Amino acid sequence: MVCVVLHLKSHYFVRSQFYGDAAIGGSQRSCSVKAGIRRNGLYTELMNKLLLLILGSALIALSGVIAEPPSTKATPQTKSKAGQVQVRLLDKTGKPTELQTMNKIVKTDAEWRKQLTKEQYEIARGKGTERAFCGIFYDHKKPGIYTCVCCDLPLFSSTAKFDSGTGWPSFFQPVAKENVATLEDLSHGMRRTEILCARCDAHLGHVFEDGPKPTGLRYCLNSASLVFRPGAERK
Repeated sequence: MVCVVLHLKSHYFVRSQFYGDAAIGGSQRSCSVKAGIRRNGLYTELMNKLLLLILGSALIALSGVIAEPPSTKATPQTKSKAGQVQVRLLDKTGKPTELQTMNKIVKTDAEWRKQLTKEQYEIARGKGTERAFCGIFYDHKKPGIYTCVCCDLPLFSSTAKFDSGTGWPSFFQPVAKENVATLEDLSHGMRRTEILCARCDAHLGHVFEDGPKPTGLRYCLNSASLVFRPGAERK
């Protein structure tokens, strides 16, 4: 755009200079010279209008770029992805059932906020982390089942709980592998494996390969993502 404007300005200067010299050079002016001057005046007027039009268009384009920069913020999703999932529930004896196909739990952000406390929402839906040695279950030893705070899906049994010394409730296995989903987590400059509730996508914590036998895994959870159900311990 700038190159076009400069080119037109240069062309306009040459034409004006030519006709100006023709007008000054001599006392005798022919009709052709007068006609040329009239043409030059018309040409000059047209060129001025064209230049104003080009400059105006350029200014509008530039103002649009400045006023509306591309957005760097992603639009938050109000609902998780819908679909079906296969999970296992627990029978009356605390044993996992056969695989059951059910719909994923899908709610709006406003619905989750209404259901959960502020801390539960920030951790389970916002992927936060509670401070070590502050959760209600990090040193909890009663027998029972820990379920998802968002959808009550059974996740971990007290029989798989152990003291990891980290300050977060830790388990070496879930009640059923199908009930816990995993996702690569590259946040905070680290490469970790996030664990989520398979039915509602609630953030539970992370799993590490430094746990005890027989799995060698440490499922490190947030207490705020869990609900404890006493007496329904897996046998």
